[in-house]
Amino acid sequence: MNLNKVQLIGRLGKKPEVNYIKPDVPVARFSLATTETYKNKEGERVDTTEWHNIVAWRNNAKFAESYLDKGMLVYIEGKLQTRKWDAQDGTTKYTTEIVTDQIKILEKRSDSIQQPKYPDQPTETEKPKISQPVADNDPFDPIDEALKSDIDDDLPF
Repeated sequence: MNLNKVQLIGRLGKKPEVNYIKPDVPVARFSLATTETYKNKEGERVDTTEWHNIVAWRNNAKFAESYLDKGMLVYIEGKLQTRKWDAQDGTTKYTTEIVTDQIKILEKRSDSIQQPKYPDQPTETEKPKISQPVADNDPFDPIDEALKSDIDDDLPF
């Protein structure tokens, strides 16, 4: 069995650059930074940043072009791919890239803080008020007195 899968969470180093290799086939390229934090022997905090080259095709490229911007926190899922080519000076060059299957934005854009995260989600001003709990002697209490004894049973769930 073989598996070639990469999952990364990091910040975009720049806005994706999109080129069309055919009129209906876009390809987006951008860099993603992942940072590991640890304490060294002296107890000092050390940050190590790794830069990854990301390639997105077709719909993922259109998504990247429309929604991604420098500094955004994103989740990338894809596979490793190494390309080889001959440079103008005659040397052979290699590069390893992550070809995306999925791109997910993990934080709001700074210019859309007031907008709902999802289209159907109400904004803060539209959210319904939470009603106060019903008093024990309220005649409109929806729980019948005969049923209250069943509420305090010893069920494990």
